[in-house]
Amino acid sequence: MATAPVHKPKPDEELLSPDFMTKLEQLEILSRKIFLGRMKGERRSKRKGESVEFADYRNYVVGDDLRFLDWNIYARLERLLLKLFMEEEDLNVTVLFDVSKSMDWGSPHKGLYIKRVAAALAYIGLCNYDRVSLYGYNSSLVHEMRAVRGRRLVSQVIGFLRRIQFEGHSDLTAVGKRFALRHTGKGVVIVLSDFLDKGGYADGIRYLLSRDLDLYAIQVLSPEEVDPQLAGDLRLKDVEDDDTAEVTISKPLLDKYKANLKSYCTDLKNHCTRRGICYLFTTTRVEFDTLVLAYLRQRGLLR
Repeated sequence: MATAPVHKPKPDEELLSPDFMTKLEQLEILSRKIFLGRMKGERRSKRKGESVEFADYRNYVVGDDLRFLDWNIYARLERLLLKLFMEEEDLNVTVLFDVSKSMDWGSPHKGLYIKRVAAALAYIGLCNYDRVSLYGYNSSLVHEMRAVRGRRLVSQVIGFLRRIQFEGHSDLTAVGKRFALRHTGKGVVIVLSDFLDKGGYADGIRYLLSRDLDLYAIQVLSPEEVDPQLAGDLRLKDVEDDDTAEVTISKPLLDKYKANLKSYCTDLKNHCTRRGICYLFTTTRVEFDTLVLAYLRQRGLLR
C-alpha cells in the first residue's frame, strides 16, 4: 500500500505561540442570531441592570427593584417609570471538532491544524469571559470540556486539546442528535471537520439547526486529499474502517477524483448556505494565523 508523507505532531508541539495569543486578545466572537428576541450585532441587550449606560424606560410593576425608579420623572409626571440599562449578554461558544482517524493525516497535519483553530477560538472566548465548551467527536462525543469561563482556565483548555488522540470513525448524524438532546440554549457553534463522513452530513446538520444555533462549518482538508500525488497499481485502505480497494491510478482517474471532491465540497457549501450556516473551506496549506486573523474575520465570526 502506498502512503503519502504525514507530519506527525510532536507531543509537546505548541498550539498557540505567545505572540499569536497577544493578537487574539484583541478579538471577540460574534453571534448573528437573536438574543432575548432582539437582533443584535454585538452581545448587548436592553435589560434591567446596574451598568452605567442608560437604555430606556418601562412602566413600574409590583415587585420591581425600587432602586431603579426615576424619581425625577415621578415628580414631574406622577408616573412610576423604571430605568433600563445596557447589559452584556452571556455568549455560549461551542467548538465541535472531529477527532476521527481521518484527521490523523496530512502534511501539514489536519488534526494539529483543527486543534490550533479550536485553541484559538477558545482563547478568544475565555479572554472575553464567554462560556466556552469544547467537544471532540468521532462516532460520539468522546472528549468534552463544558462551560468554562475566564482566562485563568487557558492552560487547562490547552492541556485538554493536546492530550486528545485521533481514533475511530466519524458519525456526524449520531453526534448532532446527541448534542441537540443535551443542549437547549442558544449560542455560537463552530464545527471543525473534513466532513468526509460515509453517513453524510445532512442529518447531523439538521439536528444542530433544530436548536436555532448560530452555526459555522469549517471544512479542513490536507493538500494530499485535494491533489493526491499517486500513480501505478495501488491497494488503498480507508483509515477509519479498514475498507480496501485495489486501483490503477491514471490521470483520468485522478481527474475524476478531483471533480468528485470539488462537487462534494460545493454541495456541502450550498447545503450550508441555504440554511443560513456560514461555511468556510480551507486546506492545511493555508497558514493557521491567516485563517483565524483574516478568513474568520471576513466570515463575521470574529471582529
